[in-house]
Amino acid sequence: MIDTVIVSGGNIQEDFALDFLEKLQEKAGKGNLRLIAADKGLEFFMKTGIKPDIAVGDFDSLSREGREYLDKAADMEIKRLKPEKDDSDTQSAVNLAIDRGAQGIALLGTMGSRLDHMLANLGLLSFGQKKGVNIVMADAHNYVTLIQSGTVLHKSGQFGRFVSFFPVGGDVPGVVLEGFKYPLNGHYLTVSDSGLTVSNEIIQDEARVTFEKGSLLMIMSRD
Repeated sequence: MIDTVIVSGGNIQEDFALDFLEKLQEKAGKGNLRLIAADKGLEFFMKTGIKPDIAVGDFDSLSREGREYLDKAADMEIKRLKPEKDDSDTQSAVNLAIDRGAQGIALLGTMGSRLDHMLANLGLLSFGQKKGVNIVMADAHNYVTLIQSGTVLHKSGQFGRFVSFFPVGGDVPGVVLEGFKYPLNGHYLTVSDSGLTVSNEIIQDEARVTFEKGSLLMIMSRD
């Protein structure tokens, strides 16, 4: 269950983000979804009229309007960071969310034109897994997360048509895919043959993914 949403300053499709937030609010229940702005992500809230619970960052990338909005913000917790810091603003927001008891975190505005930033943000998925917190990254075309063995996917609730799997941090032995167009039975998945698990499709009402050990990245995508 997602209980926290962090909006960062990368590319964000407003219509998608608003719809995504609305659905998460419905699942979490009114008042149970914490909203955090990571630095320039504050401008998404400014433009949409949604009030975040917390703003985190050094705020050096805010526009003039964004700085004025921050200065005038009332009843919003603000965590100002020094520009010279070891963590990114998004990492700092994730740390704060976990410290506040988050169990499931969705990251918006973390996939854009900067591949280096996106790879750094993907690393947050492994960071969350080590902390026992599920973290997902989403945009209008992709839903990305690390999954546990035994994960069941429902066709009626899938994000997009395609589902891909990639090993993270080492090989993943014993991969079993059931309910997919291209099933697997105990496959030893390595980085070099991960093309085997790209662009699969769910063909039954439920699909199940199991594996023996390791970390498996799932990407649900749509064109």
